[in-house]
Amino acid sequence: MSARGRLLPPISPKDSALPSDTPSDALPITVRHVTKTYGRVHALDDVSLDVKSGEFLTLLGPSGSGKTTLLMVLAGFTRPDSGSLKFGETEVIRTPPHLRDVGMTFQSYALFPHMTVAGNVGYPLRLRKVAKDEIARRVERALETVQLGGFGERRINQLSGGQRQRVAVARAIVFEPRILLMDEPLSALDKKLRDQMQIELRQLHEKLGMTTVYVTHDQREALTMSDRIAVVNKGRIMQLATPRDLYERPANRFVADFIGDSTFLPVTRQGDTISFAGQPLVHTAPAPDSAELALMIRPERIVLGGGTEGANRFDAHVSEVVYQGDSYLMYARLKDGSQIALRGAMRGAGDLPEQGANVTLTLAPEDTILIDGGEG
Repeated sequence: MSARGRLLPPISPKDSALPSDTPSDALPITVRHVTKTYGRVHALDDVSLDVKSGEFLTLLGPSGSGKTTLLMVLAGFTRPDSGSLKFGETEVIRTPPHLRDVGMTFQSYALFPHMTVAGNVGYPLRLRKVAKDEIARRVERALETVQLGGFGERRINQLSGGQRQRVAVARAIVFEPRILLMDEPLSALDKKLRDQMQIELRQLHEKLGMTTVYVTHDQREALTMSDRIAVVNKGRIMQLATPRDLYERPANRFVADFIGDSTFLPVTRQGDTISFAGQPLVHTAPAPDSAELALMIRPERIVLGGGTEGANRFDAHVSEVVYQGDSYLMYARLKDGSQIALRGAMRGAGDLPEQGANVTLTLAPEDTILIDGGEG
């Protein structure tokens, strides 16, 4: 069976490499200078990361970025070439997976179809030689925690996708680990159910308080669920920040482009003045100390019309207007030829300019965000 499909083998308290605190005590995670190569490819390139005790941290990045490799290092399924990994004060870089006392859910759920729901959830406890009556009590408590009380005797093939995901989570938390690792657990669900499960998992985390590291490539999922997000690309962490800071103050163009929708306009710097197409820009946030700068514009932050005094104004020509029910998306071309997107709320058909119309677009100084134009 592959590393992704393996479950934790037996563990007894005397064998554990971790401190003997109560299992419900969340542990911080400290990653220092972890490197993993496959031939010439750096899956992880000198990665350092701190996860706070009880935090919900998401590793976010495109396919092949290294986020899952980092999660597998935390789980013990991948041995890095170098570096340090601590759970609390204990070095675990050489500790095998079954002695790390972590719960894990997989993208495929990895449930046993021949077992009942209770059999699947209780499996980690049976491996740990827990008494039968204690297993029954803890399994039912775990199922109630994930809103599946009374489902213990059902077969896996009798469950919906969302219910199977809840069973996988119940199995991961039934032995009360101090760290929970989740590898794209919602990717197989349809959008409506995925949105619902995001809120449920977030509420479950708040209830249990386990240190949680979650992997996804879905930026909206990461923004919805996380205390902090680590954006990963080419084996390196591009930025680690809260969802709001990541969205509003991205460290570089890669992060700005990966998180949300953006238009990037080239700007020039002359002394303390930064200009676009010869027009000086008014901005409240300081510009980064970079030789290559760009103006990042979020479509919901630029406004149709003259705006307030002191705002940045751009003359534009409407290319296309797309009706989206409660909102509209407008594409307009600026005088230098750059195309920009604007999203606004629908208040009536008369609000929308005609295709080909000349308009003024306004960007407030606090929404005029200058970023490092490089990829980071």
